[in-house]
Amino acid sequence: MAAPFRLSVITQARTLLTDEVTSVTAPGSEGYLGIWANHAPLVTMLVPGRLTIKDLQGNEKVYSISGGFLEVSRNVVTLLADSVEAPTDIDKERAKAAAKRARERLAKRGPGIVDIDMTRAEAALQRALNRLKHAR
Repeated sequence: MAAPFRLSVITQARTLLTDEVTSVTAPGSEGYLGIWANHAPLVTMLVPGRLTIKDLQGNEKVYSISGGFLEVSRNVVTLLADSVEAPTDIDKERAKAAAKRARERLAKRGPGIVDIDMTRAEAALQRALNRLKHAR
């Protein structure tokens, strides 16, 4: 059996989880990363993707994460997420509408359009597509 470590998954709205787990796989800014007990200290940015957590019994829980930060220090992993949703909690229609709005904003790209608006629209599209990819 893999050695356990402490994991906290926190959003602005709530603390999703504070428990002992055996592994975490998260979408880092440079690619997916796996965390196990006694991992080297680390702070990294997270991007939209799939968060997988394995509990002490070996059961995997999968979530859709929209981004945030992950810190590893002394066998404690703290994941500060913009949002985290179980696949069954994702509102597909809301995610489809968000993707449509983002695509419409991106289609208006051109002279006089502020770059930050395009950056926000691209980020919104990525979040919506990630939610749709993981929805059940």
